Amino acid sequence: MSTTAVAEQTETVRRDDLSDLVVEYAVSRYLPPADWITQLQLKRPRRDIRCLSGTTRFVKRGLDVFVAGTMLLVLWPVMLCVAVAVKLTSKGPIVFQQVRTGLNLRSQKSDDRRKVDVKPIPGGHSERRQQDRRRDAAFGKPFVLYKFRTMRTDAEKHGAQFAQKNDPRITPLGRFLRKTRLDELPQLINVLRGEMTLVGPRPERPEFIETLSNEIPDYLHRLGLKPGLTGPAQVINGDDNNLDSFRRKVALDLLYLQNCCLWNDLKILVRTVGVVFTGKDAL
Repeated sequence: MSTTAVAEQTETVRRDDLSDLVVEYAVSRYLPPADWITQLQLKRPRRDIRCLSGTTRFVKRGLDVFVAGTMLLVLWPVMLCVAVAVKLTSKGPIVFQQVRTGLNLRSQKSDDRRKVDVKPIPGGHSERRQQDRRRDAAFGKPFVLYKFRTMRTDAEKHGAQFAQKNDPRITPLGRFLRKTRLDELPQLINVLRGEMTLVGPRPERPEFIETLSNEIPDYLHRLGLKPGLTGPAQVINGDDNNLDSFRRKVALDLLYLQNCCLWNDLKILVRTVGVVFTGKDAL
């Protein structure tokens, strides 16, 4: 069989696998009502951002820069007031910095390719560090996400954990910031830097990625789009802190991947305004 024929057969298998994945999640019991999202009726499923047209990617980036830049110019007095309030009401830094997992354009292979078999090296650890970097890259490109601090500085003294409803680690001011989503405003800087986009999947912490990808089959497919400040999962599903909510998030993220377009982005942004004013599903 020729090299071209093998490549075409492999591509067909990948499309079929992804078609099954979209059907499994995006048209399943995990998907909350999202009939307001315009269906594009694609001829074949999208795998990642490279499947979007050049025009869609250009317009999406232009919208990111325009909206994020405008919001920073208009809302800087609000951000200044929030910064002062955080400083006066609790000890610790004003802006909370946390590593998140971003866009992943590496081809998703079997789970065995993500597992690291590190052999001891007498007198050195260079191979271990190299293997760790390869493993991290397989989960997506890491970046530093910015938020106004809403928790005590000792919030994770016992290790990384999801926020819970009525979480005692959240400061009184932090509850208000989370409910109004004002704590998210510094992420506009991430958007301007190109690490995030206005609309896309919510970026996850690398500490949780491996566990979630083991619990939820093909979880990593949601990393095919640049992480977003908002998205259908954030609007419909709210904050997630359990496995079922993460499954719903995967369903919505895959639905968005297959129907990503400027019209859907605009509808999601409008609905995000409603979420901000109502404080829906904030933790």
